[in-house]
Amino acid sequence: MSKSKKSEFRPDDFVVYPTHGVGRIVSIDEQEVAGLRLEMFVISFEKDKMTLRVPTARATEIGMRGLSTPDLIERALETLKGKARVKRAMWSRRAQEYEQKINSGDLMSIAEVVRDLHRNDEQREQSYSERQLYEAALERLTREVAAVNGWDEAGAQKHVEEVLVARAA
Repeated sequence: MSKSKKSEFRPDDFVVYPTHGVGRIVSIDEQEVAGLRLEMFVISFEKDKMTLRVPTARATEIGMRGLSTPDLIERALETLKGKARVKRAMWSRRAQEYEQKINSGDLMSIAEVVRDLHRNDEQREQSYSERQLYEAALERLTREVAAVNGWDEAGAQKHVEEVLVARAA
């Protein structure tokens, strides 16, 4: 494969992989697959104890992107302050839409899911599947907030939850 377009990603960069969230590029290796030599990003997702290999030529096509800008993080946090917009569709349909938004890797879409599924103490209980989706979206959002701001995940999660609680007050 030719290296016509040098990728914008380098080892030690944080990247967002749509279906897994924030990871760090450990290295760029060459690997032989089906008789072809491919250049691969080796991405480590520390918290999930997972390593992913992505062909460099297909990285942007797959949807891999760099971290969001601090400005986009602020816009996402502003989204959390808005009123939840819950459609009147069947739960299975909404769950599917939420899942697609989470796996899109788009920070604003993930923030919308967190906003829509957040429950404060006096609201009704969440179902198991609702809670799972909420926690998945919250984790993706907090990991990116942490990576962009240089915080640990606990600090980022505390900040995000403060924004959500302030909305309810």
